[in-house]
Amino acid sequence: MTRLRIATSRTFRSMHTRNFRLYFFGQVVSGTGSWMQTIAQAWLVLRLTHSGVALGITLALQFTPILLAGAWGGVLADRFDKRRMLVATATAAGLLALVLGALVALGVVQVWMVYVLALLLGCVTAVDNPARRAFVAELVPPEHVANAVSLNSAVFTAARVIGPAAAGFLIAGVGVAWCFFANALSFGAVIIAFFMMEQDHLWSSAPVTRAKGQLRAGFHYSWNNPALRLPLIMTAVISTFSFNLQVVLPLMAERVFHAGAAEYGTLFAVTGFGSLVGALTAAHRARGSRTVMIGSAFALGVSMLAAALAPTLALELVVLVPMGASSMVFMSMATAVLHEHTDPAMRGRVMALFAVAFLGSTPIGGPIVGWVSQVYGARAGIGLGALVALATATLALHGRHARRSTLAEAPAMPVAAT
Repeated sequence: MTRLRIATSRTFRSMHTRNFRLYFFGQVVSGTGSWMQTIAQAWLVLRLTHSGVALGITLALQFTPILLAGAWGGVLADRFDKRRMLVATATAAGLLALVLGALVALGVVQVWMVYVLALLLGCVTAVDNPARRAFVAELVPPEHVANAVSLNSAVFTAARVIGPAAAGFLIAGVGVAWCFFANALSFGAVIIAFFMMEQDHLWSSAPVTRAKGQLRAGFHYSWNNPALRLPLIMTAVISTFSFNLQVVLPLMAERVFHAGAAEYGTLFAVTGFGSLVGALTAAHRARGSRTVMIGSAFALGVSMLAAALAPTLALELVVLVPMGASSMVFMSMATAVLHEHTDPAMRGRVMALFAVAFLGSTPIGGPIVGWVSQVYGARAGIGLGALVALATATLALHGRHARRSTLAEAPAMPVAAT
């Protein structure tokens, strides 16, 4: 019992900080609403178009602003108060969800309207995501940053358990519009949490004074630091082809397993449960690890391959658990490594590049995976992600071994005589 208490205390050590607790519970509510909207939006587009390509286009529109302007969002996060920025972005996202819900409830929604609102939400996310990821490090003492990052991932993975399941049953019971209304309401929780935080207990760095070349400096700083370059490249490649569940899972539910909205929501919820397990596993570690990051990418590829080959819905639900767990361990370790090796004055810009790698890659990968899934089937879409994850992990491991061999074979520097 004592060991269990110690392990639990270590895993949740950031929860001893009041500001982080407020953030955590506010994000649980808001994240649940966001996942409800994600599920409902994909289901709505599929019902309006019956097209996997349309699902990919929706994702592309939602994440194109991050690809094009996400890096500038990081510059803003370094220049301005992050908490105020996050209140503004939460308000804007809530209003967009309310508009989409109203259009669906009134029966006037068309797919182009969903496209426009997805694009506008992407513009909000381009500012919100870098600021939110950088703000997490300001909520706890420096020695707890890795733990806070992993628990922050756990927030959204817990929401992935609750949100998709709730969305599936809500769609089947009262209609898709109520998922958007619920999301709009959920942003109130996170806004209240931000206002309740104590400014004096934030570990904030001084805002960076506006100057020329700050965006270019962020790129240069990240690329010339190998500890930052590896997780950014791996995240960009894997996110492009392996993190497109909003495209493949609706098609798996409808076309492979001939299931409805409730089963579709369950597929996402089970993946979210696995991600929650992965996030809590990562939170138990004191520091980020590039070795664990690469190993989890291997595990992701293997589990995705199993998901692509699962013959029944029951087996699919089983293999989605380790798939979700390995994906979240990878993301948590990549984020922790970036935080630990980044100067606080550069944190907004580095985390913006991570957001571009993680979310901004979707406009490229979403349509590609959507097309593959439309033409060759949803199993092929998942299989493509599996092969890319395995190849990326293999190349990263080979690169690390090659660098170690080069260092080992380098001639020793002569020692001066004394």
